[in-house]
Amino acid sequence: MATSGYQTAVSGSKPAMVGGEVSAIKKTMITKNIKAPDPVPQAGIDQAIKLMETGKMYRYSYMEAAESPVSVCEVEITQYTGHKYCVALNSCGSALYLMLLAAGVQPGDKVLTNAFTFVAVPSAIHHAHAKPVYVESTTGYVLDTEDLEVKAKESGAKYLMISHMRGKLADMDEVKRICDKYNVVLLEDCAHSIGVRFGDGTKNAPHSGHHGVAACISSQSYKMLNSGEGGFFLTDNDLMAAKVAVYAGAYEALSERHITVPPIEVFGDLPNQIPNYSLRMSCLTAAVIRPQIATLEERVEKYNKRYYTVAERLNRHPNIEVPKQMEKVRICGDSIQFNLQNVTDEQVTTFLKECKDRKLASELFGHPGNARNFVNWKFSLPDQPLPKTAAMIKRAIDIRMPLTWEDEDFVTLCQAVEESMDAAMAMTPEACIGA
Repeated sequence: MATSGYQTAVSGSKPAMVGGEVSAIKKTMITKNIKAPDPVPQAGIDQAIKLMETGKMYRYSYMEAAESPVSVCEVEITQYTGHKYCVALNSCGSALYLMLLAAGVQPGDKVLTNAFTFVAVPSAIHHAHAKPVYVESTTGYVLDTEDLEVKAKESGAKYLMISHMRGKLADMDEVKRICDKYNVVLLEDCAHSIGVRFGDGTKNAPHSGHHGVAACISSQSYKMLNSGEGGFFLTDNDLMAAKVAVYAGAYEALSERHITVPPIEVFGDLPNQIPNYSLRMSCLTAAVIRPQIATLEERVEKYNKRYYTVAERLNRHPNIEVPKQMEKVRICGDSIQFNLQNVTDEQVTTFLKECKDRKLASELFGHPGNARNFVNWKFSLPDQPLPKTAAMIKRAIDIRMPLTWEDEDFVTLCQAVEESMDAAMAMTPEACIGA
């Protein structure tokens, strides 16, 4: 992919002012679907058709666990992430909810979590009848460990469900230290961090999700595993794995048709003691996921090569910052986030409008309608100010980087971003007031 500097990215001169409005010399147009998810491999399509022909789409339609596509999918997930146990579910939201229950969260309990995350996280806490305690987030989009220490000490919360939003990981060694210090149970929302590794920053480092007692990943369409909807609960804890399997729908002795759960003895009387919420994954879902697992590392490598090229170029713009992630982290760059710097609210609005005019789908995390903006969680609003997070999301832009695009498409993307930023910066004070 071309790596031309910012100075050569925009054809012609800076946008000119005509009658108080910006008149750009050129508007680079995006012609491809930036929301395009990763396609399902042909092997997954073929297996799904075969399942529909046989009608055996229920995970327990198979007497032997090794014959069930769901059970085999769970094995392949554990082989990739390095966890001991796995329970496949109908969504990651379900996985988050069951993770809280299995960890022992009771109605009224306080659960620490990111102030910057997707609405599904506070929703899971609300579903468990618990109370979220929101922790500030940094301009790098991760949990602020200084605020975590303060709130872990002052709130009395005994659980932290940390969200690796957009695959960005905080210093998990420090997070674990704080949790251990205050006797807080650490749970990880890895919905966005499939393929992200923490340790030495290489592909050989452990997969995300191993600092906590349990983790959840997603296979919703905009994740690295695409089944439309789907999720997985991951843990090394025997009792938590057994509980989630039963909560999900392993009634009677159906746990014996799983492979990645503990022995039947661990289950004991759980099928009679806790509810069955029927949140199982279907065989159709597992069928389309399985061939994608085998290509994860190959796709991560392709994503990351493009990500670093785009990040380097956008960082050359004086009003754009793509935060650098920790050296401990091997990223998965299937989307890019950046902060607009030294801009007014009106210029941010203009930037978004200019992107839209160029058919570039860009989102402001702090937009009044964004489900990642904590002021919109009216079912569970913060009970104290979150000034750092509020300031960050007012300037944070989110753009997807589809696998199906070609390298040259990302050159076009950079040009559209740069032109939109220049148009916003060219606004006169009078134009800003009228924006």
